[in-house]
Amino acid sequence: MSEKRVRAYRHGLLAETIAALLLRLKGHRIIARRYKTPVGEIDLVALKGKRLAFVEAKQRKTLNEAGWSLPTRARRRIVRAAQYWLAGHPDFAGHDIAFDACLPRPGPGRDISRTRSRSNSLAARGVETLLRLCL
Repeated sequence: MSEKRVRAYRHGLLAETIAALLLRLKGHRIIARRYKTPVGEIDLVALKGKRLAFVEAKQRKTLNEAGWSLPTRARRRIVRAAQYWLAGHPDFAGHDIAFDACLPRPGPGRDISRTRSRSNSLAARGVETLLRLCL
């Protein structure tokens, strides 16, 4: 594996770890982490009360880049992976479902407090429509 890919992999792990920490501090329970399905991977599955969130963690140089790093194809993959996860976990059938994005910005000279967590942000960018189409 190239050095560039190893660095990207490590940055991804760090972004997911920061997202999980942020969610736990906000009272969520992490149900699954890096959940792999035949149709894709879910970074985090978090539960708070009756709200079940499928969280995508994206780290880029700027928040703007991170916010736009989920094209339609990636959002469809997340929805399909969430459906697969839900099919395997019927205990969560009655919960409210959300698709969230967490955009951590760690690194030299950057403050972790600038991490952004956007509730149902993927839905705002078209996942609700995709969810209706996929069900």
